[in-house]
Amino acid sequence: MPHGAPDVIRRGKTVLAVTLGCAVLTWTAVALTEEHAEARPVALVPASCAYTLSDPAHRVSLPPTDPKTASRPYTVTLGTNMGAVVFESFGGSAPCATNSFVHLARNGYYSGSTCHRVSTRQIFVLECGDPAGEGTADPGYYFKDENLMGATYKAGTVAMSKVVPGRNGSQFFISYADPQVRMPESWTPFGRVIRGLDVLKEIGAKGTRSGTPDGKPKDPVVIESVTVK
Repeated sequence: MPHGAPDVIRRGKTVLAVTLGCAVLTWTAVALTEEHAEARPVALVPASCAYTLSDPAHRVSLPPTDPKTASRPYTVTLGTNMGAVVFESFGGSAPCATNSFVHLARNGYYSGSTCHRVSTRQIFVLECGDPAGEGTADPGYYFKDENLMGATYKAGTVAMSKVVPGRNGSQFFISYADPQVRMPESWTPFGRVIRGLDVLKEIGAKGTRSGTPDGKPKDPVVIESVTVK
């Protein structure tokens, strides 16, 4: 289970659900929220994904509702201070995660954010997606898991991070090497790195700031820009 980058949980209240259609150091996911507030659907739109508001006081707009846009493939370039990482999205098999990531990227949500976690033993991942760089935030909404059947997390996999089942937000991880333990099919894979794996491996090789196998990267890793094509 990816050991949860800090287990500090941001509290949030679910106020609205909008349906848009359709362990040890083995692996504990990153915490997005711990509260199990029940969603209260009030609007239904015939599409393929459901996004639920978690904190209206701190959110970006909800992702668009066009299922064709959600399911198309994208090429994403993460411009970091360590070098560029490019991945292709799995729009067909993970449309909700792809749609959300693209929406956040195009609204500048990730720009300037610092990756908050690197794991260097048994599992090998770089975790990012919290603008505060602490691994506790979400974008003010969440969505359910998808594309889990047969999911693996080999080198180059881009997947959503979360601790509470079904509550994906903005945080994600990228595997920079094959895991040495079996990871459960629990984290939605939505992309595959096609260039820049060497950048990720270099980050992992430097280790953590604390010298432990899991923690903040030794040198800050900043996502300076995200380009989506």
